[in-house]
Amino acid sequence: MLVATITTYVSYKLDINFYVDLTLISIAIIFPLVFTIRGSFRRREKALEHLSQFRSSLKTVHYFVMSNKELSEENKLEIYNILVEISSRVMTHLRTVDDKTKELDDVINNVYKFISEREESFKGRIRDKVFRFMNDLHESIENLHAIHIHRTPISLKAYCKIFIYIFPLIYAPTIINNVGVETPQWVAYSIILLTEYILISLYNIQDQLEYPFDDKGLDDIKLDNFKLDR
Repeated sequence: MLVATITTYVSYKLDINFYVDLTLISIAIIFPLVFTIRGSFRRREKALEHLSQFRSSLKTVHYFVMSNKELSEENKLEIYNILVEISSRVMTHLRTVDDKTKELDDVINNVYKFISEREESFKGRIRDKVFRFMNDLHESIENLHAIHIHRTPISLKAYCKIFIYIFPLIYAPTIINNVGVETPQWVAYSIILLTEYILISLYNIQDQLEYPFDDKGLDDIKLDNFKLDR
């Protein structure tokens, strides 16, 4: 907005105005900007799908374990605490910028250790079903981790941002030429600032949608709703 204001002021002050077809310039900015917004929105929707799968798999494992009559109440409480810890660690991992997963993997492996140490209590189909849903749990966590660390291509975001800042340098003299030098200056200022406000707002929306886990944007995912013990 500041760049647009200064550019417009300088254009009036130095009597700079010319005509440029803004179609190609608009496409150079709007098309990649809309493309990145759509990409960020898809990532958010995919994240919701994987979070739903994550919690449903976690709850199913919990049900299988709790319904196992071979386990004592102490063992059931122990595995429940392990599952709650997995749930909490995944949400904490998604909220941070750290891309390391060793601690998270160690917590998830506690389920396998628990079952291996109590093989007599997990016989036949129960063990197979637990591991099948643990596979779904692993898959959802890996997908969430992939969304967490891989975002919109940096080069494309940088391209959009650079062109948004360069755009007023061409746009301001063109608008002055279109509306006419005799027209009150506030008309040109209004058009230029409104256009730049729309562009930078779209960019900021994309930036917020791109990382939906940090609880900073209005459309961020409410991670606490996907915890096991919500």
